[in-house]
Amino acid sequence: MIDIASLETMFSNIQKSTDWNIDGPMLWGYFFTDASADKLRTLASELDQQGYRFVEMFIPELDEGEDEYYFLHVEKLEPHSVLSLHQRNQELYALADKYGVDTYDGMDVGPATT
Repeated sequence: MIDIASLETMFSNIQKSTDWNIDGPMLWGYFFTDASADKLRTLASELDQQGYRFVEMFIPELDEGEDEYYFLHVEKLEPHSVLSLHQRNQELYALADKYGVDTYDGMDVGPATT
């Protein structure tokens, strides 16, 4: 699980190394993994109803002998503080659990584009 200290470090690094307004709306990407594309499609439908935008679902490059699995990538334009992002992560961990998805794999962030 992603802890608050990790989020504090992430926010600090963004503030130091970019000119992004991390306190304003940003484009947040959220990722889930599972061996079942159907489970991820069901989760994607739920996330769509909650205002997330589907980006892609794909099979990552696998190491030899590694079992095939899928990545689901969704995104949402929203502002976050460390605490609100921590809360969002908790909600997404719970959704992954509700739908029996293997993992909520975390998030990334980029500037809001027009």
